[in-house]
Amino acid sequence: MSAGTYIPKPGAAPVGRMIAAQAALETKMLLRNGEQLLLTVVIPSLLLVLFSTVDIVDTGDGRAVDFLAPGVLALAVMSTAFTGQAIATGFERRYGVLKRLGASPLPRWALMTAKTLSVLVTEVLQIALLTAIALALGWSPHGDPLSVVLLLVLGTAAFSGLGLLMAGTLKAEATLAAANLVFLLLLVGGGVVVPLDKFPEAAQSVLGLLPISALSDGLRDVLQNGAALPWGALGILAVWAVLGLGAAARFFRWE
Repeated sequence: MSAGTYIPKPGAAPVGRMIAAQAALETKMLLRNGEQLLLTVVIPSLLLVLFSTVDIVDTGDGRAVDFLAPGVLALAVMSTAFTGQAIATGFERRYGVLKRLGASPLPRWALMTAKTLSVLVTEVLQIALLTAIALALGWSPHGDPLSVVLLLVLGTAAFSGLGLLMAGTLKAEATLAAANLVFLLLLVGGGVVVPLDKFPEAAQSVLGLLPISALSDGLRDVLQNGAALPWGALGILAVWAVLGLGAAARFFRWE
């Protein structure tokens, strides 16, 4: 039989095409999930509007929205890269989805890449929406956009590593409870809506080392104060990214 009889040629698609298709599927599933939308879009938007228009928390000098907008952007990154990804991946692991995908032509590293791309796409949509809301509330951002992008990318890497580590080591129900609990604790104690200087001095030094604190304070230094690269915040996020992604790669269980 001559070559080319069977068209199209059987076999796996190129890895790049498989990653793009999986990333598109992951993004559609996330955007269709009502609980995920509540976590990633509705809650950050409501917090931004509520705390910017109602005098609930003393955010220091200046307009409240100038303090809150960078913190809510950090919260949006955490809600998608950590909380949402941990819960979704944990239940995919429980129901055997990851096991089946791991047996497909899509390499496991490519699956993780697709999930990361899905997170980044979702974050772009979140940041665009929250920025529009903040601008409508009178926000006047400053600083270098490149510094903002670098902070967001490192923050995404840090939270993704921690989320995948949790999803790959705990049971799905435990992941659901732990991820939501961590979200609430970091929302209150991570400098998102309450300045860290409102906490006792001993607690400030510990809270300042958290990834959400580093990301929110770093964004605030750039967008509110017009600072250059916040090396301290970038260093903390880089350490969390290396530790989180390294631990996830080492301990993640696919079954």
